[in-house]
Amino acid sequence: MSEETDKILEVAKRAAKVGAEILLQAFGKLDQKQISLKGAGDYVTEIDRESEKAIINLIKEKFPDHGIYAEESGKENRKSLYRWLIDPLDGTANYVQGIPIFGISIALVKEEETQVGLIYYPERDEMFWAVKGEGAFLNDRRIHISAKKDMALSMLASGFPWRSKDYLDPYLASFRELFLSVAGVRRMGSAAIDLAYTACGRFDGFWEMKLKPWDISAGILLVEEAGGVVTDFKGGKGYIESGNVVAGNSFIHEKILNTIRPYLSQIE
Repeated sequence: MSEETDKILEVAKRAAKVGAEILLQAFGKLDQKQISLKGAGDYVTEIDRESEKAIINLIKEKFPDHGIYAEESGKENRKSLYRWLIDPLDGTANYVQGIPIFGISIALVKEEETQVGLIYYPERDEMFWAVKGEGAFLNDRRIHISAKKDMALSMLASGFPWRSKDYLDPYLASFRELFLSVAGVRRMGSAAIDLAYTACGRFDGFWEMKLKPWDISAGILLVEEAGGVVTDFKGGKGYIESGNVVAGNSFIHEKILNTIRPYLSQIE
């Protein structure tokens, strides 16, 4: 790992911890006045914004020339070769409801290629992180994708298309076919945690549609560095543009992709 990459990783870890401290202090104590809707089912809280501000301030202190692309504040300094993608609270609906499944996702992209990815699950103090070409880790332990090659024994994760309810019927058709072929399907309410859990083998595969770049950039690197495969619904690499993601080991990924393709491959 280069000295520059090591510094970026350490700043990402510190930033996640700073943001998490804000989330944990307010968890279970939100007043309704602190919660609003950006769209149907799309919550935002004052705590999202506070966490994001603290994360960005720390990053800017160390890397003032880097660009920022964050969920709540948008894009800054688009001309930089370096861009941080930040989701200060992935799983906001869970957080609002007092469900302790939420996380922070931070990725550093250089010239359109993710170099560092980190997902922090504060309630369990689990820091998932990866550096391109260096592997994926949970805290200090190296992690690997599931080795399963039997769909009947596999546990998958997914997320309902709440941003794109027009696609509910084809999604449910794909869900039904997969559900009948596997041991179980879980819906955690946080795509970042779904991807982190896929990277470390807790889930054997994952698929979801219409996610945002800050939802998935860190998690995609985690899965790939853990030995997994990630594509869009067409089997290509257009997941950042489309937000459509399929992940797993090479066998499970192919099985998921082949199952959902008849229903979802036309979704841009």
